[in-house]
Amino acid sequence: MKTKLALTFALLLPAVTALADDQANAAQTALLAASCANCHGTDGKLAGVIPAIANRPATALENQLMEFKHSDSTRATVMPRIAKGYSDDELKALAQYFSRIGSAQQR
Repeated sequence: MKTKLALTFALLLPAVTALADDQANAAQTALLAASCANCHGTDGKLAGVIPAIANRPATALENQLMEFKHSDSTRATVMPRIAKGYSDDELKALAQYFSRIGSAQQR
């Protein structure tokens, strides 16, 4: 009986750890996204001169963010400087985060 319990625990531990990691990553990404609110609004939907970023395709957002970070040819004013402060993985996570806002995948 103890062997079965130990085996069950050993098999479940990686799943619990992965869930905790996912929750920590989600919290970290939400914290990173808070800095985007200054210009794009708290939910990425601010209308005006600065484009809304909520519910846009993640690949489009990621490509734009990577271009801001790695290219000198963009016509943006502040985004290249901001994007350079994030790792590529963080930019990808932000793109996925904002792509989910306003969709069923958000929660």
